[in-house]
Amino acid sequence: MVQMVNVTYGTSKATTNALGQRPMQARTYAARAAQFLLLKAPPAAGKSRALMFVALDKLRHQGLEKVIVCVPETSIGGSFRSTDLTSYGFEADWQVNDRWNLCLTGEDADKQKVKAFQTFMECDAKVLVCTHATIRFGFDEVIKTKGIEAFDSCFIAIDEFHHVSASDNNRLGVILRSLINRAECHVMAMTGSYFRGDADPVLRPEDEDRFTKITYSYYEQLEGYAWLKALGINYEFYKGNYLNGLPGVLNSDQKTIIHIPHRGSSEAFDDKFNEVGRILDLLGTHEGREPETGFDQVRKPDGGLLKVADLVDDGPGRDIVKAALSREIKGPDGKRDDVADRAKVDIVIALGMAKEGFDWVWCEHALTIGYRSSLTEIVQIIGRATRDAPGKPRALFTNLVAEPGVETGVVTDAVNDMLKAISGSLLMEQVLAPNFKFYRREDGDVRAPMGTDDEGNITIGIKGLVEPPTDRSREICEKDMNDLMATAYQEMDRRVLAPDTAPEVATQMVLTDIIENRYETLGAEEAESVRQHLAAHMNVLTLARKEAERGFAEGQSPLSGTPPRPSGDDDEGEPGSAPNTLLEMVRKFINVRDIDIELIDSVNTFQERFEVASKSLNSELLSHVQSAMVAMRVNMTGDEARTLWPRIKAFRAAEGREPNVHSANPLEKRMAEALAWLKAEKAKRLRERAM
Repeated sequence: MVQMVNVTYGTSKATTNALGQRPMQARTYAARAAQFLLLKAPPAAGKSRALMFVALDKLRHQGLEKVIVCVPETSIGGSFRSTDLTSYGFEADWQVNDRWNLCLTGEDADKQKVKAFQTFMECDAKVLVCTHATIRFGFDEVIKTKGIEAFDSCFIAIDEFHHVSASDNNRLGVILRSLINRAECHVMAMTGSYFRGDADPVLRPEDEDRFTKITYSYYEQLEGYAWLKALGINYEFYKGNYLNGLPGVLNSDQKTIIHIPHRGSSEAFDDKFNEVGRILDLLGTHEGREPETGFDQVRKPDGGLLKVADLVDDGPGRDIVKAALSREIKGPDGKRDDVADRAKVDIVIALGMAKEGFDWVWCEHALTIGYRSSLTEIVQIIGRATRDAPGKPRALFTNLVAEPGVETGVVTDAVNDMLKAISGSLLMEQVLAPNFKFYRREDGDVRAPMGTDDEGNITIGIKGLVEPPTDRSREICEKDMNDLMATAYQEMDRRVLAPDTAPEVATQMVLTDIIENRYETLGAEEAESVRQHLAAHMNVLTLARKEAERGFAEGQSPLSGTPPRPSGDDDEGEPGSAPNTLLEMVRKFINVRDIDIELIDSVNTFQERFEVASKSLNSELLSHVQSAMVAMRVNMTGDEARTLWPRIKAFRAAEGREPNVHSANPLEKRMAEALAWLKAEKAKRLRERAM
């Protein structure tokens, strides 16, 4: 199994304030007066309750008359049912009449829900919960008779906001823009994704600038958990069909969600019902279904009984299964009976469901079969396993993927899939890390090389770093880094993974191209500042890991899931001990050595991660994969040749000769090709001058 990311968190436990609000919810509530709110927080962070606090204030103190909560599918609507808040210190309870939670009515006819939406807008009811589809159609019907001004006194909350798109053919996006432009209603958008997506942006820049943004990171969330302290992201290859790989990654003693492949994908080998049946056969002997829950009962070879929830079967029995999954088992005191609730189901098998908004706190392992090209989807799936629950110290995400087949002679598609997996793991590592902010460190600077600012960001000094010279470039460095990293990890693969690619080509040439294409009006100094900050964000964790592997500390690797020390121990640990959290690893690295921008630019983090993934491939297969990557790479360009020039000079000084185009070392060969290009270009210019 390829362990791509494995981080361990500290032991601080988050507490609620006097209003019963967790830290993220309190941060959101503090911004409740804003007309447009954008909340970015991980799955399980408590976004639904954060919305309740804000919505109640909008109704009670800000003069709004109605609240409309929109979710992408009916299964998520239960998160917004009536909730006791006063018992925990808030001024009012969240109350939704079941008639107006259109996700719970059991009425599937879209026309009936649209009619209910219209009725809600005409009556005295205060709160409505519906799907994105319902508001799309309901909005059109309401404005036909009452005009868009009917929504002027509404507070509209859009859950899983990444479903919205700035493209003209995204109806929900068009509706949102019309409401924002009218600027009479209030809007709250919530998402668990830390970047806009893989194609069109969610919001146009001029619209997004009107939102007050609240960001709560995975790092903050997991640092505040009481039980869950370690999260791993792994990849495993299989040969043939994916059933061959399941025994190596599926532990039936772990609470697991299995996402089978998309229909029509190369990983799907049968119809969805037969694939589920084959998985059940792999687990043991099927003994029937529980009538009251719809769960399949499977007898394991050791005699134990597994309860499996099948969400792939979209027949009439699925509603029974969904209801049983969402229903908590409670004890005599009315609180959840942890032992009984954990035991009610063992494995969930899903296709398109059990991603966004699916709350099963006991899930320890999210097992996904087939590559997911959408980074947003990866974030959502991993979020299924990151709920905090008693007796759950560790969670795991595994992507079971097809091994590139040498025998076919065609490995390009498989290599592309590998690169997608690497992109996803790199981005998730950034999502799971603290929020780093970088500043230019001068000689004699009395500040510690690593510290914390007033907002809780980890500050790191880098020698030679170009500070943002304008407000625009500073805003990009402070607000757009996650989006830029998502773009970089998607665009870097073909261009920088060939073995003959120098790190500087990735950190300088490719990142510059990405920034200039995205921000066409930036000046050269602005673009270089953003590039350096982007490279620092992408490479500081890789540099710290490399330093750890070289042995700045003894003992177990800091990314191997070492249990954290009890709270109260010295954060620095004993002299010579290995750091056991991601933040400790970075702190030790920064304390060991000063870092400068040249060191940042000397790392190709994509190549580093590929080397981890390639360890599971045999030498013959690895050779085919590398050959495919060389074939996919771009031809020599002037930008790459000039980027390689400092490395060529250093090679010539060290070796006393020029790089050899026939060298067995692919990087030396590439430098020789760059040198030849530069010489030919120089000769061309001399000829032009002589004419």
